[in-house]
Amino acid sequence: MNRILFEPAEVDQANGRATFGGVRAEHVRTILHGAAGQTLRTGIVGGKIGDATIEEVTSATVTVRCVHDRDPLPPWCDLVLAPPRPRVMKRLLPQLATLGVRRIFLVGAEKVEKAFWGAQMLKPEIYHPLLVEGLMQGAVSTQPPEIVQVRNFARWMTGGAFETAFAGQSRRIFAHPYPTDGETARETADDGLPVFAVGPEGGWTDAEVALLEAHGFRRRSLGPWILKTETATVALLSVFR
Repeated sequence: MNRILFEPAEVDQANGRATFGGVRAEHVRTILHGAAGQTLRTGIVGGKIGDATIEEVTSATVTVRCVHDRDPLPPWCDLVLAPPRPRVMKRLLPQLATLGVRRIFLVGAEKVEKAFWGAQMLKPEIYHPLLVEGLMQGAVSTQPPEIVQVRNFARWMTGGAFETAFAGQSRRIFAHPYPTDGETARETADDGLPVFAVGPEGGWTDAEVALLEAHGFRRRSLGPWILKTETATVALLSVFR
């Protein structure tokens, strides 16, 4: 936790004071050894970043006075993701927030387990804290990724909704463990806000590859190894970032 973030309602707009408990307060007490007068790096979820001065530390809460007057780094990419199992998604979502993803489109590719769409993980009250956790780790951004659910991947790609969502974003790259052109991810050097697509473990089906290529995605490989979804996603974003 490299920057403590507050939901907007947690900070008194009149005086900048915030009192918080839970994991954040425990971090201040036990890891940062917080005491009155100490300065913390803080920010507002979806807002500005800055610093806060500790006013009081108790056994349960920490009270600070905040000044948030600097712009955070904006998200830099979008991700089309064939989601893995919920327990893997729980580990992956904070990492995607840390890495600066703007929008995550969870798509119902052929190899995605149908039971995924009933998972608790898809509820905002479950995934939002995970995204904020990732932002606090990264320390430079405050905007949680937007989560968009697309259950029918093929219909989304062919029905016009895909092009509407990504109008003006021509830099499109999809990861696949079976490249045909021999190119690797780091060989591309386009401009613009990129859109990445990562399929399920084992890769996209041939029909899904054809759809992606028909909509301007270029196939890139991360090497000869077949990676787990969470490994491939983090590796791909890290290469281009």
